[in-house]
Amino acid sequence: MDFSKAWEMMKLQQEAMKVKKELENTFIEAEVNWLVITVNWEMKVEKVDFETASLIPGLSDAQKTALESAIKESINKWVKKSQEVAAEKMQWVMQQMWMWNMWMPGLN
Repeated sequence: MDFSKAWEMMKLQQEAMKVKKELENTFIEAEVNWLVITVNWEMKVEKVDFETASLIPGLSDAQKTALESAIKESINKWVKKSQEVAAEKMQWVMQQMWMWNMWMPGLN
């Protein structure tokens, strides 16, 4: 067994865990016309906030909270679904690659 390869792999895993910890505390805010959306590193919306008087005058606090929640949940649902669709498409590609390698073992 080549221990140098195992050592390199362990170092890479440690580095990946370090980067992941740093990313867990990373939030990106995007603001457009008094609407602010905060997203985490996993592309999940953490917070939606908007200036009621500027965007939708006369909205009650309860309505504002309900609307912010609906925006947040709908975006998160969309992101999750898009990731599922992409994973499904990639699964097909990976299966085709695996089959190709089985048919042509000398090419890899």
